[in-house]
Amino acid sequence: MSFPDRSRAIRRSRPLDGILLLDKPCGPSSNQALQTARRLFGAAKAGHTGSLDPLATGLLPVCFGEATKIAGLLLGSRKAYATTARLGVVTDSADATGAITAEYPVPALDEATIERALADLRGRIRQIPPIYSAIKRDGEPLYRLARRGETVDVPEREVEVSRLDLIGREGDCLHLHVECGSGTYVRSLVRDLGAALGCGAHVTRLRRLWVEPFFDPVMVGFEQIEALAAQGPDQLDRVLLPISAGLAGYPGVDLDEADGLRLRQGQAIPCTAPAGRCVARGPDGQILALAEVGADGLLRSVRGFNLSREHASDPAKTLL
Repeated sequence: MSFPDRSRAIRRSRPLDGILLLDKPCGPSSNQALQTARRLFGAAKAGHTGSLDPLATGLLPVCFGEATKIAGLLLGSRKAYATTARLGVVTDSADATGAITAEYPVPALDEATIERALADLRGRIRQIPPIYSAIKRDGEPLYRLARRGETVDVPEREVEVSRLDLIGREGDCLHLHVECGSGTYVRSLVRDLGAALGCGAHVTRLRRLWVEPFFDPVMVGFEQIEALAAQGPDQLDRVLLPISAGLAGYPGVDLDEADGLRLRQGQAIPCTAPAGRCVARGPDGQILALAEVGADGLLRSVRGFNLSREHASDPAKTLL
């Protein structure tokens, strides 16, 4: 992967708040993709919402400025993937970037046999993440330990797989659709599917399709971003979504100017909205905070936003 020409990036960092639905290319790590996007936008502060493997492509929401305050929420969101599993070959990374550790003949498999194996991997399941993963032990990612040849003991974890469907088959390759909760490794699903089928398997293609609440995302690739950056920040910023788009699943509570100021100052405000989290908005519709109504009927700020420049109030109008 060759990154965009840095000469077209905005040279000085600037206050910038919003969410970029980046179409990550195959090759760079999520952090490399993030840093390239940050340079092109000239953003002073940026963060992504969950790593994609270097092999993977697709949706990587990138948060700029105040939007980084909701990155953790998006990190824990449900996600969907399209993936291809090659049967008969096992690799140490459980994908095509790893070294082959074993090869097995692929037995005759009808759809009923494959479906039974898939069914066992749906719902709340126990899963062992790959040794080549971003999970940290004593502050260091496991993949670094594995590359140094150290013994890596990866603890089993419970994950949620809401959908795992066979979409098509070409020879020894299975095309799968996956919908899962946070912390689920598609590479581990494919590895365990191969084990259940008696022949092993690894991922050859992985594309993230959506991240809740961006169920039908209009993704933007680096080529388009670079072209817009050459036209200046106003054109470039048109592809950003407002922070409110990342909080679309929460109900809204509208406040007048006085209550909005009190909420910003950390005060609790009487509220008739149902108990639970919500998005507090000011009289002009500007988002003030991710807030929560307690059982006592008081509204309190959970994450306050000090927006410098949100580029749209309607996400549908921001994308080209």
